[in-house]
Amino acid sequence: MVDSFEKIPVKIFKDSHSGSYFVAQEIAKLIREKAAANQPCVLGMATGGTPIDLYAELVRMHREEGLSFKHVITFNLDEYYPIEKNAFQSYWSFMHRHLFNHVDIDPANIHIPNGSWPKEEIKKYCAEYEAKMEAVGGVDLQILGIGLNGHIGFNEPGSSIYSRTRLVNLQNTTRIANTYEFENISKVPRLAITMGIGNILKAKRIILMGWGQKAAIIAKSVEGDVTEQIPASILQQHGDCTFVIDEAAASELTRVKSPWLTGDCVWTPQMIKRAVVHMALKLDKSVLSLTSNDYLENGLSDLLVEKGDAYEINLQVYYLLRDSITGWPGGKPGAYIPAHPERSEPHPKRCVIFSPHPDDDIISMGGTFMRLHDQGHEVHVAYQTSGNIAVTDEFVTRFIDFAVGFEDMFGIDNQKSQQILSDARKYIASKEKNQSDTAEIRAIKGLIRRCEAKATCRYVGLTEDRCHFMNLPFYETGTIDKNPMGEEDVRLTMELLNKLKPHQIYCAGDLADPHGTHKVCLEIIFESMRRLKAAGEEWIKDCWVWLYKGAWQEWDIAEIEMAIPMSPDQVMKKRFGIFIHQSQKDMVPFQGSDSREFWQRAEDRNSNTANLYAALGMTKYAAMEAFVRWHY
Repeated sequence: MVDSFEKIPVKIFKDSHSGSYFVAQEIAKLIREKAAANQPCVLGMATGGTPIDLYAELVRMHREEGLSFKHVITFNLDEYYPIEKNAFQSYWSFMHRHLFNHVDIDPANIHIPNGSWPKEEIKKYCAEYEAKMEAVGGVDLQILGIGLNGHIGFNEPGSSIYSRTRLVNLQNTTRIANTYEFENISKVPRLAITMGIGNILKAKRIILMGWGQKAAIIAKSVEGDVTEQIPASILQQHGDCTFVIDEAAASELTRVKSPWLTGDCVWTPQMIKRAVVHMALKLDKSVLSLTSNDYLENGLSDLLVEKGDAYEINLQVYYLLRDSITGWPGGKPGAYIPAHPERSEPHPKRCVIFSPHPDDDIISMGGTFMRLHDQGHEVHVAYQTSGNIAVTDEFVTRFIDFAVGFEDMFGIDNQKSQQILSDARKYIASKEKNQSDTAEIRAIKGLIRRCEAKATCRYVGLTEDRCHFMNLPFYETGTIDKNPMGEEDVRLTMELLNKLKPHQIYCAGDLADPHGTHKVCLEIIFESMRRLKAAGEEWIKDCWVWLYKGAWQEWDIAEIEMAIPMSPDQVMKKRFGIFIHQSQKDMVPFQGSDSREFWQRAEDRNSNTANLYAALGMTKYAAMEAFVRWHY
């Protein structure tokens, strides 16, 4: 057997931070080597969410390790068109915000396509852009990201291997994927200027970075055939290209997803479950109906050799699936069930649901949330951020107008609220594109979401003392870009946990939300738990952490360790709980690449999970919420 099916070298790191650190080290090494030889270092730069950690690490190295950019020359891959250079979403602004403003690079050495070039002269400017690259000896190291459809730069599927720098139309999938940078899809430009694939392939060395939800397209790019329909696959023809990805982005690679096809495999119960579940779904069979021939014909003969009869393996996997299903997420009191996902005791438990935004609790685990409360557990919800940027301006004036009318109705002096309404209307009417809200308007938007969250908790049955609004500082920038995790975020989280001393913690494990808020929120919880454990806190020894998904993605069925079934009535009750968040219904800002409303996403994913369990031979339920345990 082969070690892998990959036609491009792939380095897998635990997370995007460690992957970005590796790439930063490679760039720094090249810069220093070139400087020692008294030569310029020519870097091809990428934008978007992927390289943000990379640029942050380069800035740190400049400040703390003396890495100099004085002799670095940069050429950016692309730019939206048309767009003003100083617009927040322009890649000129992005590069200066994340890198150039913080290092000692000569502004004359910065080259970025100009989104305000006259359209009739773009061909001339693109030719001049390429000529500048040639004049400095070409790109020494090109950094790339990858789109969900496989685009590199803005070279969409169908771009020629010989394509040059040019103006291109953006596919709707690309525009939808990039709505995280804009208020909504209508604001995303339909055109862009991009280096061509021919230009990219001229770079002496290429590093493509990919994180998280890019797993499927990365697998196709490095394991599939070279095709212009997947532009990144053309990188197979480059002599020095490496993909640097995290574990999530590696999940669809054969060596990760189906390691039994690439070499010796350690057959742990989890690996057996994964192999058999995926085979059963592929063959459209229930687990107990799989035969020895199915194992032999699907690359699992080694499993048969090691474990014996197919029926015994089928039973083992069947029991693992069956035992993950429970109607008692807090454990069944007074019952000794060895294979149950949760402990029976203590009962009742203190449970903390961490919700990154003020609606993730009800969207992702609303059925479980209600069941925990109904079964007598002491449930708390910790809303980690205000979620204020996801409220439209119209909601602000609507609610202030209500406040003015309320005060007028009951004879309360509303002079102050009338002034606030007048100021808000004036500001919003004159608000420029991409202009940040005032602190007052941000506070009102946060209040709107806080009131919706409180109403949801009351709907479930919680008293208001069980709602905790953390307003973590990393989020409160007033802009789309958020700060990294900070000490104050960790301190506030540790303080709340030490106060509540929970037996169960639920937190968001779906890291695909477009602004990375979920990712930062999860890192804060993990760091807090590690510190509390190191400090020897007694309660933490009996605290289990469960990760949920739902708003942006769902767990692979082979990973699920606890599945909570829901009846049709419970599905409807959860839907009505989601509807309480009126500011997030219909078209909301920053909806990401999924055009469905959040209640639709949740129901579709929960229904799909239940259908997969049924297809594998389990009881058919209307829906299921799924969880994976994190061990610290």
